[in-house]
Amino acid sequence: MTNRINDFIVRFANVNGTGSASANYLFAKTIFRMGIPVTPKNIFPSNIQGLPTWYEVRVSEKGYLGRREGIDLMISVNPQSMAKDVQSVKAGGYFIYDSTKKLNLDYYREDIHYLGIPMMEMSNQAFEDPRKRQLLKNIIYVGALVRLLEMDETTIRGLIEEQFEGKKALIDANFKALRLGMDYVESHFEFPLNFKLAKRDLLKNKILVDGNTACGLGAVYGGATVMAWYPITPSTSVAEAFERFCKEYRKEEGGKNRFAIIQAEDELAAMGMVIGANWNGSRAFTATSGPGISLMSEFLGLAYFAEIPAVLIDVQRAGPSTGMPTRTQQSDLISAAFASHGDTKHVLLFPESPKECFEMTAESFDLAEQLQTPVILMTDLDLGMNDHVSEAFEWENKREFKRGKVLTAKELEDIGRYGRYLDPDGDGIPYRTYPGTHPTKGAFFTRGTSKDEYAAYTEDGAAYKRNMDRLIRKWDTAKKMVPPAEVTYSSDPGNLGILYFGTSTYSSEEARDLLAENEIYVDSIRIKAFPFGKEVADFVDSHRIVFIIEQNRDAQMRKMMMMELDCNPKRLVSVLNYDGMPITADAIKNQIIQYLNLENNANHELSKTVV
Repeated sequence: MTNRINDFIVRFANVNGTGSASANYLFAKTIFRMGIPVTPKNIFPSNIQGLPTWYEVRVSEKGYLGRREGIDLMISVNPQSMAKDVQSVKAGGYFIYDSTKKLNLDYYREDIHYLGIPMMEMSNQAFEDPRKRQLLKNIIYVGALVRLLEMDETTIRGLIEEQFEGKKALIDANFKALRLGMDYVESHFEFPLNFKLAKRDLLKNKILVDGNTACGLGAVYGGATVMAWYPITPSTSVAEAFERFCKEYRKEEGGKNRFAIIQAEDELAAMGMVIGANWNGSRAFTATSGPGISLMSEFLGLAYFAEIPAVLIDVQRAGPSTGMPTRTQQSDLISAAFASHGDTKHVLLFPESPKECFEMTAESFDLAEQLQTPVILMTDLDLGMNDHVSEAFEWENKREFKRGKVLTAKELEDIGRYGRYLDPDGDGIPYRTYPGTHPTKGAFFTRGTSKDEYAAYTEDGAAYKRNMDRLIRKWDTAKKMVPPAEVTYSSDPGNLGILYFGTSTYSSEEARDLLAENEIYVDSIRIKAFPFGKEVADFVDSHRIVFIIEQNRDAQMRKMMMMELDCNPKRLVSVLNYDGMPITADAIKNQIIQYLNLENNANHELSKTVV
């Protein structure tokens, strides 16, 4: 039997609310501590408890961090989902189940292996507390995996001691449950699996962290002192992380807070508070998801037109309406980019990892103030709520905040007549002030209605047009300030390209390698921001076909490129996924190959017709 080392997918099928999440995370974190690249995905329902939940762990010696299709090892302890769980195991795979009760004969397949472990029976016999029995049953199956996969026992025991530090009774109980699972495997199963784990040293300077935590820390380092928000899945933990870090880093001597976190009555109010705080000179932000973007649109338009900095973190989920609150998508692109009525465009940033969540959150405050406009960080549930292997965060302590064009009292005094919406530099960005800077100049609100260069209300069409034209000049300036796209050429550069962004990156890069195995070579470009820089247009112009990989139904990135780049739409071919699960490398590869096969067949038929 061939042994694959550090290359397989494990899925846990549990019931929400049974304490399985901590056991499953213990399994994934042990692999991480063993120095092996690992990608865990928590797939959970939007109710409190009682429905099926899954936890998928991919192990990849090569460092592929996206999803692949096919489950090698299923640990199924939920009768509700067992029929589906059995079918998801690929041929030759393994199905571990709780054999306390006899397995339904309908769940048997001839092409997979079955490993029954009486988990609940063992837990009932070993532990007296009914609540602990359910929780420790989960540790029993982790113990079984320790032996089946040849995991490092010392590492997992160390993690248990870390988790329950100072609680000897809990440590002892978990050790006992772990040993029960290990001993059962040793005494009942004689054949090895055809894959296993082996310690490596592949994760130097790497951390395991979720994107929402990274955003919360990035906001602190980016200078944010105010957050206004309304709870919504999957963005709530951004606020929780920001509060946690503020309590550590935003305290004066004596314990006085140097931050304000306000839970508003709704998303619109939250955005209004953010705009007010930024107008007043603070660095303020909010976090939400798709429904919140819809509600905030009116105030986002105000911030765009009045030219007030604002930062918004959009942790995207499946819509429309309530949609699937605990599933991931990249489906807010158009609603965020053009939020509000009228001619409005917002700067978007697309992080692909927790490290970029940290960096881009911090950077978004600089961009918002320099451009005097809202900046929206576009993450998603997969990046925000799942743990990812990431490069460690770095920060230059000498780094200074970029506040943009802010006039001092002396500059206001020397300038003569101050025009808030004048464009003396030709870059579309006017000069602003903080309230109270000067006793008579510069401290005023502006309306969301039309105004002239001196912020005086007017409905003169010529003045309105001058203002709108200046905002487009500022948009062109933004193209040079946002992070540029990242271009990678294949070993055999040709006329095919792939374009991706955000969490599609992981699977897209692996798909590029899978295509090369099929002798299909593609160049690639990763979009990091909207507006698009010149490099994006150049990439499209230099390739016959560019496959645009995105996780929504309506090909929103493709539509935005068609609108902004004025490129030939026939060159842009969509590769889509919108089932609420992160896109897989297999799906990308298969869609591209299918398109190329159809194209080749069509060309062949055309050539026969011509002849």
